[in-house]
Amino acid sequence: MSDAQGLQQAGPPDTGGIVRRPVPADLARSWLLVPGTDLERIDQGARSSADAVILDIEDAVDPSRKREARGVVSGWLASGGEAWVRVNDATTEFWEEDLRDLRGATGLLGIMLAKTEDAGQVARTHAILGSHVRIVALVESAQGIEDATSIAKAPGTFRLAFGSGDFRRDTGMSADKEAMAYPRARLVVASRVGGLPGPIDGPTVGESHPVLREQSGVTVMMGMTGKLCLTADQAPVVNEVISPMRTDVTWAYDFLADFRARGEVIRDGSDLPRLGRARKIVTLAEAFDVSPV
Repeated sequence: MSDAQGLQQAGPPDTGGIVRRPVPADLARSWLLVPGTDLERIDQGARSSADAVILDIEDAVDPSRKREARGVVSGWLASGGEAWVRVNDATTEFWEEDLRDLRGATGLLGIMLAKTEDAGQVARTHAILGSHVRIVALVESAQGIEDATSIAKAPGTFRLAFGSGDFRRDTGMSADKEAMAYPRARLVVASRVGGLPGPIDGPTVGESHPVLREQSGVTVMMGMTGKLCLTADQAPVVNEVISPMRTDVTWAYDFLADFRARGEVIRDGSDLPRLGRARKIVTLAEAFDVSPV
């Protein structure tokens, strides 16, 4: 019996009794990439604290196993699982087959389009999958960064994401935060212009949580609101760093209470930006279950 056949006969994936309030995809912080052929890691990902799980049938799968990966992913989704799927880029022979297999799939939360370089690739993907399927455009090259605004405005684009490793290979730039500031800023500005949520930053490679925490801080500093994860144990760190601090949540609730107590009267020019910040913090705190001090 193949993996896919076994999955189609199985019940919903075991979540180990863990019930978590789902985080809306527009606010999702941790995006966990899981190889689409690894059932054990897929089930672990579904039980993890990641806000979003992405079943990867692109870079994580050898070309000779693409069909197998599609079968495993389709079977897992059909058995009651819910996840995003990273599909192959639009210039490959695998792209259209990926989309045909996923179109109408139960449990498909959306797709991540690998190596997005222009708006037309998103538009064609959108046309095949239908308007109800959300697309995270993964930008991984110099061309993609330069066309980021048009990609953000393309029909079907839900969020932008940064494929930092492939971008560095394409450009020869280092991983230093100074070198990566330009592409990150381009994605942040393009997302704002396109009316999208903040973009998703590239992953941290390695098992050092102090390094992950530091790099997640750079993510927040640059205005990005999510980060790709390569292992399930990275998700709690990313979630913590990207969430508002409890002291900030306390300030936000206190400011809004005072604002209401004085009849919502704007006293001076500083009130408006503080009001916007307070409302944003409260929205995130409620989505992420962050309580005041």
